[in-house]
Amino acid sequence: MKPYATPEGTHAYAQRFAGQTAAGHFRLVSRVGQQNAESGTIFSTLGIGTYLGEPDTETDRAYTDAVIAAVESGFNVVDTAINYRLQRSERSIGAALVELARRGYPREQIVLCTKAGYLTPDGSMPPNPGEYFRTEFIDREILKPNEIAAGCHSMAPRYLADQLERSLCNLGVSCVDVFYLHNPETQLAEVSREEFLGRLGAAFVWLESAVASSKIRAYGLATWNGFRVGLDSHEHLSLAAVEAVAREVAGDAHHFRFVQLPVNLAMTDALTRRNQQVGNDSGEQLTMIEAADKLGIHVIASASLLQGRAARSLPPFIVNAIGLNDDVERALQFVRSLPGITTALVGISRIEHVRANARLFHEPLLGEENFSRLFARGNPA
Repeated sequence: MKPYATPEGTHAYAQRFAGQTAAGHFRLVSRVGQQNAESGTIFSTLGIGTYLGEPDTETDRAYTDAVIAAVESGFNVVDTAINYRLQRSERSIGAALVELARRGYPREQIVLCTKAGYLTPDGSMPPNPGEYFRTEFIDREILKPNEIAAGCHSMAPRYLADQLERSLCNLGVSCVDVFYLHNPETQLAEVSREEFLGRLGAAFVWLESAVASSKIRAYGLATWNGFRVGLDSHEHLSLAAVEAVAREVAGDAHHFRFVQLPVNLAMTDALTRRNQQVGNDSGEQLTMIEAADKLGIHVIASASLLQGRAARSLPPFIVNAIGLNDDVERALQFVRSLPGITTALVGISRIEHVRANARLFHEPLLGEENFSRLFARGNPA
């Protein structure tokens, strides 16, 4: 058995649900530059997120139960970050993975993703966070003060290595499938773009070494504003420039394969805002979805419900275009059906919400006619 999601394992997972899910729910994600479908890993159209909730025992148990129920219901993408609930979300997932293996869902069938970048305490907020971070990271020479941006963020390789080891321990695994740099645009509040790209390059060198040592399988950027904002924003990230850094580090064989950004009915920037350019010839401005497609990078949608705000009182034209029974289903159906989106993440900490959302897996994805009706009115937002 492999300690990560495999083509064989994820195909076997999808086969468990043969006849129970509509066509298109499971998607094949190939390595960059590879066209052989048999080499690809299967991702579900919805993945479970673990961001919200108090750092307490009750929420720990709720997330563990929700992850178990999600995997048993057709979600095989599990997303977290070391700072979510002060490392407790990772530990809740770790407990779920143990139980899932006992129930016949081995690690090979589950796509496991985590993130690092933010300074985070361990389990609870210390009385003096500044003192905690100084003794935990600076005194131990894991971080230098000038490697911290905005008082809360670092991409220093030693720090990322420390965070990955903690994440692996929290999750109870030896390898994660996707390791994201978490909101790297945070750095641009304090450093020049040249310095930012240098820090990104150093991080990518370390990330490639983590792939070589079989601690991660691929890496990416999980952003909030970076890939959504306009070209004139100091937070703007060029996907082509980031990919060029990865290419400079590791050539065509680089493992920068994923980006994560908010996509929902209220935030459609990834498919409507032309803030990216790939190649130097035409000068054509592309949407994020178009740029990612050209570069062979997979897009994961976060905040699919925007904590419920993107699924309230939807106007009649959206209801009519999408159909279904309620606004939550419509909001999720919109994101998971978008061409260019691999998986739409939805935060779920209750079993009843897992089961409600899993009902969508019986529904065919929206087609071109549905999207034509939606966008005939312009941006759905």
